Amino acid sequence: MKNTLLIVIALVSIHCIGQRGDYKNISEKNGKIGIGTTNPDELLTVKGKIHTQEVRVDLQGAVAPDYVFEWYAKGFSTLKPDYQLLSLEALDAFVRKHKHLPKIPSAETLEKEGLSLKQMNLLLLEKVEELTLYTLQQQKEIDALKEKLSALKE
Repeated sequence: MKNTLLIVIALVSIHCIGQRGDYKNISEKNGKIGIGTTNPDELLTVKGKIHTQEVRVDLQGAVAPDYVFEWYAKGFSTLKPDYQLLSLEALDAFVRKHKHLPKIPSAETLEKEGLSLKQMNLLLLEKVEELTLYTLQQQKEIDALKEKLSALKE
């Protein structure tokens, strides 16, 4: 019985070792796993495309951009005290000068450094919330102009 158990363990070990040969594009270095690379630089490094149904990213201390609407509602933000919505004029000047949105890395930077999905998604959500505020501001101005126009017609 003892010999049979040793043979089974040996066969399982040989089978597992033999299967590693089927995964020639997987490597391990310093406790890090690489797929499509022999030099993984993170816990899991994939050089190539990934097909998945979902990716979940933990915020781990990052602040979601609720500070944009908090600033709008209160005139300040306790979530991010240094937050200020740029005026449309300041935004226009920034875009003309830098050719990208404030806080969003330039194409050149993204090309060199790549991007963090967590950071970029939070920045994009901030920009969507800011666009919402600009739209609300513009709608108030449109409504005021309509009211003035209507008063002139009467």
